[in-house]
Amino acid sequence: MLKFTRALVMATALSGSVLSSGFVAQAVAAEGERREATIMVSGEGEAAIAPDMAVISLSVVRDAETAGEALSANSAAMSEVLADLKAQGIAEKDLQTTDFSIQPKYKQETRTDGTYEAPVIVGYTVSNGLTVRVRDLAKLGEIIDRSVKLGVNQGGGITFTNDDPETAIEVARKQAVEKAAAKAKTLTEAAGVKLGRVVEISENFARPMPQMYAAAPMAKMADESVPIASGENLYTVTVNVTYAIEQ
Repeated sequence: MLKFTRALVMATALSGSVLSSGFVAQAVAAEGERREATIMVSGEGEAAIAPDMAVISLSVVRDAETAGEALSANSAAMSEVLADLKAQGIAEKDLQTTDFSIQPKYKQETRTDGTYEAPVIVGYTVSNGLTVRVRDLAKLGEIIDRSVKLGVNQGGGITFTNDDPETAIEVARKQAVEKAAAKAKTLTEAAGVKLGRVVEISENFARPMPQMYAAAPMAKMADESVPIASGENLYTVTVNVTYAIEQ
């Protein structure tokens, strides 16, 4: 009985060892299949188009001794601005309040001994910000000019953009893929290997940097016609492509 038990144990151990070796061999083979030879390249495509829309930021800021007085003055000026924008053809959907605040104004006196008295409220500032999408760029300068004359005294930032840039992005995307493929072909030919199938492809898309119009000289804008240069928007797409290498 003892000899039979020992034989059974040895046979079981040997069987386990064989099975384990088989599993290891399968894992190594699978790992070898996963680690096929590849080459990764990138390509960049660009497409420039003229903007067909501008997004501008306008703010009405009013100060008064009381919050109520500052709010009333601000609301009156902003109501005139909104009414004028609508009269110039700006749709409701293209007008959005983006910032509204009521802030106290403090004053702090210095004592004769150099210390400071507790700050006291001496007035209030009410700010009402408005984002406007202008779809007719020919009206942009006039819109800014009229808004300033009606009470806008802060803002002026302009972002030139495109309502539907997909056509330009598609051109840039195709150009990026073509450049990546050409680069992969050059590299594999130089290395003496054959380019295989696409294993993986990814894309990075960069929107144009906003073109900002100087916001400081608001008072001057009220006395002069506002010149606007919209330029072009450059859309850039970068693709990363991984190819298999056939050996």
